[in-house]
Amino acid sequence: MLRDDRRNSHDLCETLRSLGGSHPDTTLEDLARLAPPRQNPEDGDGIPWHRWQDPVIEDLVPYRGTILDLGCGDGTLLERLIRRRNACAQGVELNEEAVLRCIERGVPVFHGNLDEGLHGFPDKSFDIVILEETLQVLRHPTTVLEEMLRVGRQGVVSFPNFAHWRVRRAIAETGRMPITDTLPHTWYDTPNIHLCSIRDFVDWTVTAGVSVLNAFVLVDGVSRPLRQGDNLRATEALFVLKKDGDNTSCATPNQTT
Repeated sequence: MLRDDRRNSHDLCETLRSLGGSHPDTTLEDLARLAPPRQNPEDGDGIPWHRWQDPVIEDLVPYRGTILDLGCGDGTLLERLIRRRNACAQGVELNEEAVLRCIERGVPVFHGNLDEGLHGFPDKSFDIVILEETLQVLRHPTTVLEEMLRVGRQGVVSFPNFAHWRVRRAIAETGRMPITDTLPHTWYDTPNIHLCSIRDFVDWTVTAGVSVLNAFVLVDGVSRPLRQGDNLRATEALFVLKKDGDNTSCATPNQTT
């Protein structure tokens, strides 16, 4: 088991180093050879794109762990973690209707705006802080990321990958902002104001001095560990992060070609 863990850690480090390079990871010719995008982005295959992370997150949560979910929505994930992991959970949510749904579920929730910070929470007061599908709607995403790593021993961040091949091809062929399963809004009514790619996010970890403990992606409806080339193939990504040094983690890669 230890040998497998070392091999997995080595693979993750190599993948992060490749993502940190400045060279392009595809060409327009390569995109042209890929399968054409679906004509109607609403005609999906029934895969609940916004929930694929939940089993991954559940496996990361220690039994009776302390959990803070930023942008917790209606509390579905926290209710699951409370029930299945006996977690001591707390949510933060801006939408008032979602806050009411949390209360109905019996999920502790604080009505607040993440962009205003997490000043009420002491340093390292939670085992894990979750930011699930919320990063792209924040006005100050890096500030929230820094705050979550201050109050949590580990942070879990998931987001849509704007460098997915369908997005690139849609822009190249139509000259318009893409509409996909994970980005279903038009440019004028989208809540997404800070979209990024997997490579962009890895670049941020380098700049911020953040260690990547693990990373997972959704590719063709299947959740699996991050691999080389996933900046092109993955529709969404999830990163497990830690701010301070840890010998068991993968150090952030240098940006080399």
